[in-house]
Amino acid sequence: MSDCTNDPYAYLLVHFLEDPDGYAERIYLDVSDGDNPHRWIPLNGGRPVLTSDIGTTGVRDPHIIRNPQTGMWYIIATDLRVFGGDNGGWYEWSHHASTNLIVWQSPDLLHWEGPRMLDVSQRADGTHMQFGMAWACECLWVPDYYPEEYEGDRGAFVMYWSSTVFDDADTAHDDNSVTSSVLWGATTDFTQDTFEFGGVLIDTGGDSIDTTMVQRPLPDGGLRTYRITKDNSFGNGIWMDYTDARRWWESDTQWHVIQRHIGANYVEDGNPGGVEGPAVFANHHNNGGPDDEWYLFVDVIPSIGYKPMSTKDLDAGWHPLNAADYFLSPHTKHGGVASLTREEYERLIQVL
Repeated sequence: MSDCTNDPYAYLLVHFLEDPDGYAERIYLDVSDGDNPHRWIPLNGGRPVLTSDIGTTGVRDPHIIRNPQTGMWYIIATDLRVFGGDNGGWYEWSHHASTNLIVWQSPDLLHWEGPRMLDVSQRADGTHMQFGMAWACECLWVPDYYPEEYEGDRGAFVMYWSSTVFDDADTAHDDNSVTSSVLWGATTDFTQDTFEFGGVLIDTGGDSIDTTMVQRPLPDGGLRTYRITKDNSFGNGIWMDYTDARRWWESDTQWHVIQRHIGANYVEDGNPGGVEGPAVFANHHNNGGPDDEWYLFVDVIPSIGYKPMSTKDLDAGWHPLNAADYFLSPHTKHGGVASLTREEYERLIQVL
């Protein structure tokens, strides 16, 4: 019999808030109301849990994940302060701002070490690739990332984030034709020592940003990987594609589009560009059956915040969540969701 205290029980949401008049580009945590992913309760009385005092001193687009081998939790976030920052504007930031990710780590979700920086533009020899900014990084754990002959544990996080990428000779980033691509890299602990840049994951020829991913097992033992990405160039809005390739990050992977204009239902004029920052997660009681449910938050801009979507069939696409009990605090923005055990949940709700 399994120890129920270690079974998935509740959910943890990491995010920032949209507040043009305040310093809200910090880390906030909400927990689900017990095992109900429709209702979310702010921790720490709705006050920030973590604040960056390095880089720009602002953090956006946070993601949270646990290393299943060590149990260590990580929060990674964009190093960007829009409100109270340098007032550069999105063109300036995307072309010249920070290539650092801001990282915290914790063994128990209560005691956090950091912040520290991980520069995704830095090569192993200490030189730098010409990225404009690194933003909206997420990752998936891959237990067999390294080959069988690798000395040590084979698991790693495959990271993916958006950047404008310039030619190495264009150190001033003067090329106005450059657009945002989704890049990838790998690490075991989000430190410079273990980080390896991989290459390009998504390049549509336009601005591709804000990728979030989820996976589901297939009946034949395989694994289907779904990408949900914001397109800022071709009118697709948020779109989703999938692959059954085991090494989904490699450049020859074939992807198949399922749905476009995801979340446009929530935009007043139906403009698919009016949503961004998607965050996807699974009901952790999914067992491969017809009652499985998946959830997607889409960020209605400029300041409304997350609205929920759901599906019982990822291959059929998303629809607005119809749940009378749904609650999430206003202006909750671009984050990520992780599963909690009952023990972790009960420890966290003590700091409500």
